[in-house]
Amino acid sequence: MSTCPSFICWVAILPWIATACSRPASPAPGSVSSTLLPAASPVVSQAAKNAPSLPSPAQSPASAPASGPRIGALAWETQVRDRPSDKGKSLGYLRAGALIRLRSPSPVGKEGCPRGDWYEIEPQGYVCTDPSNATTNLDHELLRALQRRPDTAAAMPYLYGIVRRGSPIYRRLPTRKQAAEFEPDLESHLGAWLTADGENGAKFRPEYWLQGRADPPAAELLERRETRDVPWFFQDRTPPGNLSGFPPGEALVLARAKPHNGFAFVDTAVVDGRRYAISTQLFALPVDRLRPIEGSSFHGVEIPGDVDFPFALVRRSGPLHRLEGGKLVKERDAERRAVLKLTGKQKKFGEHLYYETKEHLWISDQYASRLDPAKKMPKWGKKGERWLDVNITKQTLIAYDGTRPVFATLVSTGEAGLGDPETSRSTKRGIFRIHTKHLTTTMDSDVVGEEFELRDIPYVQYFEAGYALHAAYWHDDFGKPRSHGCINLSPLDARRLFFFTEPALPEGWHGVRKALTGSVVFVHP
Repeated sequence: MSTCPSFICWVAILPWIATACSRPASPAPGSVSSTLLPAASPVVSQAAKNAPSLPSPAQSPASAPASGPRIGALAWETQVRDRPSDKGKSLGYLRAGALIRLRSPSPVGKEGCPRGDWYEIEPQGYVCTDPSNATTNLDHELLRALQRRPDTAAAMPYLYGIVRRGSPIYRRLPTRKQAAEFEPDLESHLGAWLTADGENGAKFRPEYWLQGRADPPAAELLERRETRDVPWFFQDRTPPGNLSGFPPGEALVLARAKPHNGFAFVDTAVVDGRRYAISTQLFALPVDRLRPIEGSSFHGVEIPGDVDFPFALVRRSGPLHRLEGGKLVKERDAERRAVLKLTGKQKKFGEHLYYETKEHLWISDQYASRLDPAKKMPKWGKKGERWLDVNITKQTLIAYDGTRPVFATLVSTGEAGLGDPETSRSTKRGIFRIHTKHLTTTMDSDVVGEEFELRDIPYVQYFEAGYALHAAYWHDDFGKPRSHGCINLSPLDARRLFFFTEPALPEGWHGVRKALTGSVVFVHP
């Protein structure tokens, strides 16, 4: 496992094979500005629009506060302290662009904030208005630039794309001529992209980038060299601030993104006919070098609303048998991800255990996982706490509200199964409490042969060092061990659980931290 800078944890992952978790270290150097306005609209992905409707979590943060004195976050991570001092404990952080209501319009101190003042925010904590950290000036240009907020009501809070074969990361939106200087194959590449079939071509989910716009097809835009939808902060200029994490400067190209790098985006713009995706950190990548990612549409079941115990979740398609004369005879196949109501009877045939469905058909534990309520309720459940029960062998998770099971789903734990987490890619077993949550955060690896970076992975919940529950938008193998140690969830399930567990993410915050009292995660064989 690799290490990660602090609270904004960077973790090692192999996106196309598995996810890894790393251990939190110290915070990354704080860097600069952004903010959100009252009328700011969230980014809404097509996947979110098409997603099945799920109950709205009570803890889900709302949009920007509509009125009253507010403070705007200008740093990529604006820390919230438990007292008005830089020596105060971090309670969490605001992402650049967040607007948070103040408890009082008056400052409350200056300790460790020499270029600004400390203000008390809702619902708790203090923020320093250093010019690179936060501001009470809601006309700040970064506040105007970052009006698009993450959509916490969606499966995926941003638009996402994974780099196909490498791409420049542009500080400013380039003209076609400027882009050709850094992409010598530009015109041949665009021609091949327009005609390619499958996910590497222009016909693959083109509507994903349009976000409801009625724009002409890519070929027409390129032929006409049309420019449209360029936001004011990209018009013949570099966006305000330096949120990218790359060194400041005037160079047009910040860096080159490698294949399989993943990025989150808030919008797109067209320059000289070429469409660029605008990242959460206000740099740009051409969409012709990205594969749009909507994430799996899979989601778990509400208990007892969708199904009640006992039931089985089908991990992979397998035969359903009828019993004739003591022998199993195949009736049909059970679809992958199907939910099967069970009678409660089970019987061993050969080396495998079979479960009887309400239709009096039988399915093997090779293909399906049987779920039942906890046989012995733990003390935290009896005390009314919310908690998560993760079964590695079955690749399942059941969420409890006290003693009452309310939700169940398939997960992907460490690919080494029940191996030793210290020496293999397996999930650590034990009883833990969630201590840190990120609405989104970045995971990366510099391991030779596995160098990559995925930014803004959604709905991350750390429960033990670098082990976390989080959305995995790069695969759809839930029900199969696959990660480097983390517990992978579908985006819909990750969101469902993120707003179910403690600590709750306060309105407008991007991360929250609270040791000892977070929801229990019980991971067992």
